[in-house]
Amino acid sequence: MCNRYQQAAIQEAKDALNAIIETPFNVGSDIIHPQSPGLVVKRVNGQRVLANMTWGFPLILAEARERAKAKGVQVKPKPVNNARTDKLATGFWSRWTDPAHRCLIPVHAYAEAAGQKGQMTEAWMTMPDDSLFAVAGIWRPSAEWGDCYSMIMTEAAGEAATVHSRMPVILAIADHTSWLEHEMPEAVKLCRGWEGALTVNRTETLWSSK
Repeated sequence: MCNRYQQAAIQEAKDALNAIIETPFNVGSDIIHPQSPGLVVKRVNGQRVLANMTWGFPLILAEARERAKAKGVQVKPKPVNNARTDKLATGFWSRWTDPAHRCLIPVHAYAEAAGQKGQMTEAWMTMPDDSLFAVAGIWRPSAEWGDCYSMIMTEAAGEAATVHSRMPVILAIADHTSWLEHEMPEAVKLCRGWEGALTVNRTETLWSSK
């Protein structure tokens, strides 16, 4: 499951995804981790809008709530940054799968941990002929982190399957509008493994949480 990615540059994302900026914002790091701010494109009044949101839906498990209460401290939500395609119809996700809450995530590269446990290194996936690609996402408002988003994951295909069993849903340019506008279950048909060209760059950088 994807736990870090390199986002596209803001001007590049605007141009490639035909978006505007309604409210100015500051862009953080290029490498996005769960609970970090990242770029997304959503639809507002028929217009594609580039926004900055927190990566991950905040989730507070009952056990964590009880532990925090016993210690007299404030409970910290866990960022749920990946949404599995086969779980989108379940209660946790289904409230946020309508077109108004779908988004495109402009990505330059995404990473997975490769190798044996304890010795895992970063493997980065990119498009060989494009500096940007769009990943399917959903977003929602939250009391904890403001607007936030989660990345749709599906069964891996092609070169990505040599690194991990799952991968982000990479959308072809022709499918961007369909993901943002079509109703379920038509939109979920787009949530399949990418079988086009994908370059895997296996590095010697050890995988760590940050």
